[in-house]
Amino acid sequence: MTRLLSFTSALALIAASASAAEMNFNRVASFATPLNMAAGEDQDRETSSEIIAATEDGMRLVYTDSPLGVVGLVDISDIAAPKPLGNVALGGEPTSAAIIGTNAFVAVNTSEDYVAVGGKLVTVDIDTKAVTAECDLGGQPDSIAKAKDGSFLVIAIENERDEDLNDGALPQMPAGQVAMIDVRDGAVDCGSLRFTDVTGLAETGADDPEPEFVDVNGLGETVVTLQENNHLVVIGRDGKVISHFSAGAVTLENADLTDERGALNFSETQADRKREPDAVKWIDDDHFATANEGDYEGGSRGWTIFNKDGSVVYDSGMSLEYAIVEAGHYPDKRSDAKGAEPESIEVGNFNGTPYVFVGAERASIIGVYDVSDLATPVLTQLLPSGIAPEGLVAVPSRNLLVSANEADLIEDGGVRSHVMVYEQQEAPAAYPQITSQGADSLIGWGALSGLESDPDKTGTLYAINDSFYGYQPRIFTIDATQTPARIVSALDITRGGAPAQKLDIEGVTLDGKGGFWLASEGRSDRLIPHALYNVNAKGVIKKEIPLPAELQAQEIRFGFEGIARDGDVLWMPVQRSWKDDAKGEVKLVSYNVESEEWGAVRYALDAPADKGWVGLSDIAFHGEYAYILERDNQIGEKAAIKKIYRVAMSQLVPAALGGDLPLVEKEEVRDLLPDLKSLNGYVVDKVEGLAIDANGKAYVVTDNDGVDDSSGETLFFTVDGLAVVSN
Repeated sequence: MTRLLSFTSALALIAASASAAEMNFNRVASFATPLNMAAGEDQDRETSSEIIAATEDGMRLVYTDSPLGVVGLVDISDIAAPKPLGNVALGGEPTSAAIIGTNAFVAVNTSEDYVAVGGKLVTVDIDTKAVTAECDLGGQPDSIAKAKDGSFLVIAIENERDEDLNDGALPQMPAGQVAMIDVRDGAVDCGSLRFTDVTGLAETGADDPEPEFVDVNGLGETVVTLQENNHLVVIGRDGKVISHFSAGAVTLENADLTDERGALNFSETQADRKREPDAVKWIDDDHFATANEGDYEGGSRGWTIFNKDGSVVYDSGMSLEYAIVEAGHYPDKRSDAKGAEPESIEVGNFNGTPYVFVGAERASIIGVYDVSDLATPVLTQLLPSGIAPEGLVAVPSRNLLVSANEADLIEDGGVRSHVMVYEQQEAPAAYPQITSQGADSLIGWGALSGLESDPDKTGTLYAINDSFYGYQPRIFTIDATQTPARIVSALDITRGGAPAQKLDIEGVTLDGKGGFWLASEGRSDRLIPHALYNVNAKGVIKKEIPLPAELQAQEIRFGFEGIARDGDVLWMPVQRSWKDDAKGEVKLVSYNVESEEWGAVRYALDAPADKGWVGLSDIAFHGEYAYILERDNQIGEKAAIKKIYRVAMSQLVPAALGGDLPLVEKEEVRDLLPDLKSLNGYVVDKVEGLAIDANGKAYVVTDNDGVDDSSGETLFFTVDGLAVVSN
């Protein structure tokens, strides 16, 4: 074994192009919420960062953590290295927080059930982390907001419905209301608590309003979303209703509205889809923006700017969702529900430019809009958010945006909940690194799991999607000479005139005749065969080659991961050990397309650093070497093995199956962990595609699992200088 060479060529990120003078938001740090647990605490408990607020100096963050019943505190004085400041227990479920001075005012749900509702307003001294006061709110709170001058707080007392009762239909008592409470000398005056009745206003469930989100403008006016009621209310400083109006509806055209079919087809229409806004924020004293997540009967998949008189100034329609599709973040499994689900929204003026930030919960992405012209906002960026952005806070004084991402996948062995920090910089946008923007038609994509270069067209690559899109297997053509890399076309893989079924394509290589060879990993428990497929230039399967009996008898679920061609011989790495493999070894399997002979060699895997498994992901040939992707299945801080190795082509001399197989010697070429950390998020587990062009430039792509229990991030980057030196 040899070790990594110190490369002179730095990582070439495929990032969004921008001139040096352009200002862009880039992620600078991520903070995992378990870090706030005290020494000795069980870190395997579920935790979550949901609604987040920043101190007035922008140096500390406070986020609500419902599963733990705490607020978590984070020091971001060094934005590149957030530090845990610990958790503060609140005796209930925190739902939202606002900060005035050094006090965090936290709305806490203490309800016994959906009928016996209760809640309190808890004051936490951020310096001492002590609870200094509590006020009974008389109901179940959701959002909290502060007046610009810090003189009062507004709380949405939702008294939410039971979604399992009568299919969640309204009414379900008790009704919600809006609370106000004064703040004097930095402390709340519990005796000043008063309520605004918002019953009888909405067309839907008028006697059961469920206030969801509140925000206060510079005039002391509060805007309230009644999400399930599809209604908006504006309340004056005196607690009286100034105006109210329906949030309205839109017609979704050319949308993907069918769930779990494993295909991205944007061709359907749904009329009169209620907006049902969740988060709301004032842009100025007359206009506010809503994130139209939907809950009960709606969700318009976009966001809207309203005048406080009820007129619509702007609606994004399907444009945000289409941008999310092009970035590979569209959550197909949510197609029949609310699509990308814009849920959180924030506003901020950065260096003279007003922005609206829209967090799409299910797409795990943040849209950044320049709203200098309220009638024509401009989408300037899409930011990778972590999984399920629930809360956003802008800190213009420090050029920062912060997201709180609620999903904690500990039960599935996945990534934990994260707080992520972004800085507006004079620099190119680092994300996305690959997009289908600019193609002749809308191309949905995701779960890229194999990569190949075109020897005759430098910078032209081919990728495939895996079985997540089982009803839409495709070969994508990528122009990697652009920044970001561009998916310029998608070729459907077909059989009998229809999309081919029962495929789990994990590898692609050119067949030298204008078509492709594809490697299907296979999964016998789902009747997906382990096989090779030859498709022509039109994507039609012309030949299917099943595994020989000697291999099929040893099959375990994890089959071929990648494919490369050397003349008439195809080589396929098997991802993990099969029944006849020695522990820690896998096969590199060969197939001669002319003689139809099968063979193999042995390959020794690295041992797992902690737990989980290590396997192979792809193979590519260049010069005298075969380059192989090897990875563990660990994510985040547990990730240890994400590497490129090489094997001399002279060692790829296959022996007959069923006999003694030679063991090849591998050499380490590149540790990819620094590359995978370059966007300052957590390390993803599935490094799945590797291609090398004629000039020796290596391209690497990750699989985003179709944005299912995943952040949706796809990393696409280059590695130059593939070489090793001996120790």
